[in-house]
Amino acid sequence: MANYNYDEAGNMAAYFVLTFLSIFLVPYTIASFSTSKPPSLAGCECQQCTTQRERIRKRERGSLLTPKLRRRTLIIIGGWSIVAFLVYKVVNSDTQNKVYDPFEILGISTSATVKDIKSHYKKLSRKFHPDKVKLGINETMEAVEAKFVEITKAYKSLTDENIRKNWELYGHPDGRQEVSMGIALPKWIVESGNNIWVLGAYGLIFGGALPAIVGRWWFGNREKTKDGVHTRSAAAFFKGLSEESGLDDVASSLGKAFEWELPKSNLGKVDGELSSLENKIKAELGDKWDELVKLAEATPKEHAIRRRAFILLYAHLLRLKVYAPTLQKEQTRVLLQTPSLLNAMVNIAMARNWLLPTIAAMRLHAYLAQAITPGQPDLKAAQLPGIDLADASTLPKSESPDYSAAISALSKSEPSALPEAQKALERLGHAEIVDASFKVIGERYVTPSSFVHLVVKARLAPLAKDGTAVPLPKPEVNEKRDSEFLLSKKDVEDLPQGDYTTGYAHAPYWPTNRKPSWWIVLADVKGNKVVVPPVKISDIPVADPARGLDYRSYKIQFQAPQAVGLFTWKVFLVSDTFVGDEAAVDVVLKIDDPSVLATEDDGADDDISDPEEDSLAGQMALMRGGSVKKQRGAAGGEDEDESDEESSTDDEQGAKRDDDDSSSDSD
Repeated sequence: MANYNYDEAGNMAAYFVLTFLSIFLVPYTIASFSTSKPPSLAGCECQQCTTQRERIRKRERGSLLTPKLRRRTLIIIGGWSIVAFLVYKVVNSDTQNKVYDPFEILGISTSATVKDIKSHYKKLSRKFHPDKVKLGINETMEAVEAKFVEITKAYKSLTDENIRKNWELYGHPDGRQEVSMGIALPKWIVESGNNIWVLGAYGLIFGGALPAIVGRWWFGNREKTKDGVHTRSAAAFFKGLSEESGLDDVASSLGKAFEWELPKSNLGKVDGELSSLENKIKAELGDKWDELVKLAEATPKEHAIRRRAFILLYAHLLRLKVYAPTLQKEQTRVLLQTPSLLNAMVNIAMARNWLLPTIAAMRLHAYLAQAITPGQPDLKAAQLPGIDLADASTLPKSESPDYSAAISALSKSEPSALPEAQKALERLGHAEIVDASFKVIGERYVTPSSFVHLVVKARLAPLAKDGTAVPLPKPEVNEKRDSEFLLSKKDVEDLPQGDYTTGYAHAPYWPTNRKPSWWIVLADVKGNKVVVPPVKISDIPVADPARGLDYRSYKIQFQAPQAVGLFTWKVFLVSDTFVGDEAAVDVVLKIDDPSVLATEDDGADDDISDPEEDSLAGQMALMRGGSVKKQRGAAGGEDEDESDEESSTDDEQGAKRDDDDSSSDSD
């Protein structure tokens, strides 16, 4: 019969907890250390970007005196601390289940003879007999008697034949022992006096905490869309956008979403600075601010969180200084949520194939990254260090993509800032579409509903120190390279070996390190429709003909229209980081009738020549009554025979005429 004993000392419970923690902590720790860190990319070397990167590093990692510990780090430190404590407890605990060893109890060697055992036992009896032992301060008579009984039992285990046989067979002088099962629970847990507390703890954990965690996870996921935004934010985008929505409409819809994206907070102490920021914004924008607030429905009382976020958003766009640390953190949180919100807005606009709101949401990315008021592309010169928004507004308007006018004005007004602006020019560049065409694998014609690839070749044109674009030659057509990329399974062409990544962009006002990206959009401008979902790309190489790098190819697969005819579309290349960095080219897709493929096949069959007459295929064709190709030698022989016959006939006629002439002379 098994005997169940509770863990009075807590040793078995320590083993259980130690095993459970090890199973969890070992892989969790390995995963945390093996997590691949993002590669350290080169960034803009201007003073503004250098200062911003240092500010980002301090915010994300903390300093030596105030390190920033992540939740993962705290879990690892706490878990291994508990493991260390349990290991120490287990190592220093007394082992209760020992193998019975009479030699160890008597303190003699296993090679001792019976005579030695009896002699040693007599000495121990005189020493530990209860009648002869004088109790010490911490000793009791029960402990002395138990010690003497243990010594006597060990002596008999070695001298008495029956008892020794039990010890050798069952490991104990008393014979077979009952099985002892240890329960890794302290005894106080199951005591009747603690039942109510134990049941309460179980009910709280499994009836309250666990369902609350699972419910929070479940309902939290239901409140989020696949883009990671709140469902009510997506609903606001769906209702707020229209087919003709521009940048102001997109910005206002973005402001509405912060009511559900930001946690509710009590920041009444900084309401004074918030009001001051709103007054500055209104002074800059005038009546337009009231229109934006009305579009965003950012009323102070009903939508306080929305109003706060909208003010902080436009304070960033107008480059207004925020002094309160709490507002700075809130503004950073607002800005870092805008990319996911704008991506969700792009997807919602794409669900209706609307071009204008799609392009507007893409462009708003760049305005936020560079802290420039939306809808004013003429202020793109304010991206350069030393040129603020007011200075950029005074520069002459130009449709040129370069910064020559800004550099020229800066060299005259503030020459000391010119080197910093030239450093920023190295990170700007200008995106160009080298070529855009439609390809169908294995076919020269595009037929209705066929799978078509839009192949776009893009590159970045570097900017010179004077702000002008470096002239680049048009790359030569490489049919082998184009064919290999078209047949490959990759949507982006591999770059040659070497460091061709673009690195971090020049974005001194964005709260994190930002790598530039671009969207490729195929659109029907006349119908205000997007033909295929946009594709986001990165690492467009800076063209360097000396290194053999002239462009990079990207492809988008889609299904051709079902109608036959010409479709005039436009390919857009829109940057999400730099204002005004866009390119567009017109493309024409010709959908031919499927009959052209049959005609092409017939023409290909006609090009197959007939077999030679003297070949086996020619003889088989003659037997079937088919046509064969005559040999040139045989044909030439027939012509010679005919010419010989003609020449012989002419000779005979000539001879006959001569005979007639001679006969007439004789007469």
